[in-house]
Amino acid sequence: MQISGAIPLIRMFCEDKAREFYVDFLGFSIDWEHRFGENFPLYLQARRGDLIIHLTGHHGDATPGCALFVPVVGIADLCAELNAKAYRFAKPGIEEMDWGKVMEITDPFGNRIRFCEQA
Repeated sequence: MQISGAIPLIRMFCEDKAREFYVDFLGFSIDWEHRFGENFPLYLQARRGDLIIHLTGHHGDATPGCALFVPVVGIADLCAELNAKAYRFAKPGIEEMDWGKVMEITDPFGNRIRFCEQA
């Protein structure tokens, strides 16, 4: 038996805002996109490094307001990279927690990504 890593489904409401946030700001690349037909919501796979996510416009796939916990190495470098982009809607910082350094960023749809470099 083998169990693989989970791929979170993240609800989105605007394709342009999703691309601006996940691709332009966070640095994800798009692996593939799918629609069932014209005038249907977009479903896509994006990745950065080993992190793979699915962004979905389908209302039954996911609930807005989820949180992802993403282990990272080099959180200070990631924070500096993101802040250098001068993204208007997020100015991430790093918090020291008992379990490590955490940088939480909220996407345009209310979903939170908690990058954590564990102690």
